[in-house]
Formats: sequence, C-alpha cells, structure tokens
Amino acid sequence: MPASRLTEPQGLDDLLLYRLYRLLAVASEPVNRLCEGVHGITRREWRLVALLGQHGVLRSSQLAERALLDRARTSKAVTSLVGKGLVARRGAAGDARLVMLALTERGQALHDQVLPQVRAINQALLGGLDADAVAQFDRTLVLLQQQALRSGLADTLPRIGRHRGRRAG
Repeated sequence: MPASRLTEPQGLDDLLLYRLYRLLAVASEPVNRLCEGVHGITRREWRLVALLGQHGVLRSSQLAERALLDRARTSKAVTSLVGKGLVARRGAAGDARLVMLALTERGQALHDQVLPQVRAINQALLGGLDADAVAQFDRTLVLLQQQALRSGLADTLPRIGRHRGRRAG
C-alpha cells in the first residue's frame, strides 16, 4: 500500500482521529441544533432516547454500555430526561434493586419525531457519495471499529480521572 497522509501523518491535520473529530464537529452541528434548539435536549440525551427507542427497556448499566458512556454521565443524563418527562425509572420484576429505564409516551413521541429528522441529516451527509462509496465506507468503519477493539492500545496506558485532569489510581 502506498504511503498516504493517513499512514504517514506529518502533523495533526493528517491524523485519523483528528480528521474524524473535525468531521464529527462539522457534521453533528445540525443534529445539535435540532436537539437543543428545537427539542430542548442535549445530543447525549438524544443518544439515550434513541437507544431506548431502539432497544426498549434497559438497565442503566446496559444503556451506558450501548451509549459508550460512563455510568456517572449516563446517570446525569437519565436524571435530566426523567425530569423532562421523557424517561421513566421503574423497579425490575422480582428484584427491586434493579432499576429499569424506558421511554414515557412523551419520550416515545419525541423519538418518533426526531429520528426521521436525524435520518434526513444522515442521508444529506452521505449524499455526496455514490452507493459503492457508501458501502465501502460502511465496511471501513466496521473494520476500524474491530481494529480499535482488538488493538488494546488503551490498555497499555494509565487510566485518567477526566474530571480531575489527572491520572486515576
């Protein structure tokens, strides 16, 4: 494979993760405006609403795992969604210690309204690619995700305390 700016990065603008970050920053702006400006929820809250809409009733830990969030951030977002009347907490049948999360009727209505709008944004973003390029990009994303999981690179580095700006013990 010939060298490219991705395989032989010369600076920040050539690094895969930075390029993906820039894409996410620009491409997610319409979703941010839709969620926050129109519907009064954050993008993180939308992610949780979308996951509950897709999967139904989940434990908070399951929701955190599917959303790729830590439990504290998930809990904070869930508390906000409960306060907005979009998510309900209820005890699990047979084990009152387990708390299950589900969309309320209002939350389901929001999900059903926002999802087609986000799909349209997604389609507009991919509109600059032909069907073959979209299929290849999809395969590439799957392969990169698998490689990131297999690489174990994060396991070789110390954990960080994100809120404290220092390493966690």
